[in-house]
Amino acid sequence: QVQLEESGGGLVQPGQSLRLSCVASGSFYRINEMAWYRQAPGKQRELVADITSGGVPDYASSVKGRFTISRDNAKSTAYLQMNNLKPEDTALYICRFTFTADGSDPHWGRGTQVTVSA
Repeated sequence: QVQLEESGGGLVQPGQSLRLSCVASGSFYRINEMAWYRQAPGKQRELVADITSGGVPDYASSVKGRFTISRDNAKSTAYLQMNNLKPEDTALYICRFTFTADGSDPHWGRGTQVTVSA
């Protein structure tokens, strides 16, 4: 069984930064794709950023230039550095890892809350 656990969320003011982490534990051979999603009340879950096994990132337009996704394979960890946070970034941030090349075995964390408010 594989478990994902996020950390690093909190309450910050606009313009401030947070760094989220997602650590995988359990039994697995390797992690293929790592991704961060977010879901705000009344909105559908959206993909924020993902990073391939080769380290190639992609971002939603709304966070491009402000957020950076990275991975540390030795620690089975994904990070999301969030700079210049805005109120519209407020959401539950959830990580998702896949462990197969075809993405057929996604695992989700429970999420960490990010609230951006003055």
